[in-house]
Amino acid sequence: MYQLFCDSNCELWHTTVKELGLNVIRMPYIVDGEEYFYDMGENTDFKAFFDKMRAGATPKTAALNEYAYTEYFEPVLARGEDVYYITFSHQMSATFNSMKNVIAQLKEKYPEREIRFKDSKLISLGSGFVTYYGALKYKEGATMDEMDAYLDDLIKHTAIYFVVNDLTYLYRGGRVSGVSKVVGNLLGIKPILYFNEEGKILNIEKVKGFKKALATMIGYMKKKGSDLDKYKVYILHADCEAEAQAFISSIKAEFGELDIELQPIGPVIGAHCGPGTIGLIFHSNEK
Repeated sequence: MYQLFCDSNCELWHTTVKELGLNVIRMPYIVDGEEYFYDMGENTDFKAFFDKMRAGATPKTAALNEYAYTEYFEPVLARGEDVYYITFSHQMSATFNSMKNVIAQLKEKYPEREIRFKDSKLISLGSGFVTYYGALKYKEGATMDEMDAYLDDLIKHTAIYFVVNDLTYLYRGGRVSGVSKVVGNLLGIKPILYFNEEGKILNIEKVKGFKKALATMIGYMKKKGSDLDKYKVYILHADCEAEAQAFISSIKAEFGELDIELQPIGPVIGAHCGPGTIGLIFHSNEK
């Protein structure tokens, strides 16, 4: 018997998390000097958060310490169960150094227990997509080995693309140079970003104008989408719901009726991408 864990950076909605019976490791963010832990949208005021960013606030994120991971994992091991944790991309945070240290310590303390983790090599609802379908397998009774095999394949076929409205926030996070930020904002250049096979964020294309960027992402979905009738399509937005709804209408016009879910981007991810961001996640024939 094992318990399935995810972290709040997968951004699955709080009702979905409860329905799936997932154990959630909550990741921290700091606004105006006060630390919070993302609650999967249950009591989050998304508009207030992004309005603060628009007004000049600079939210920060942080890695969990070893004590926090111990607090999550040890009670499960102590009652005789194992741990399987689907993580967001290890390329995105140093938090996994603490996690690995804790796992090594707990394996010494509980040698009969097993602790596994699977790097989704994605973040936000890209990781959530992997976690959602992994949780369905878990509920079907998948063993850890079966879960490994299933997720290894699913990760290869999960695509996430997103476009930001303002390059300032990516600049703060070191994703673009100062010159690129200034020129891009002045000219209305919108980089389309995605996650590669290693779990790194890369710029796949730069286009002029937000609407053209969204149309370009639909083009990627036409080219790379697979089994779209069997898997959910997730649309993310950072306090720009009207634009996201219009994006969904464009997708439906192109593909017909799909199982599309719209969700707000949470504060941890939002601290890095900024307000006005829109993301697209779907099952693909390749990354």
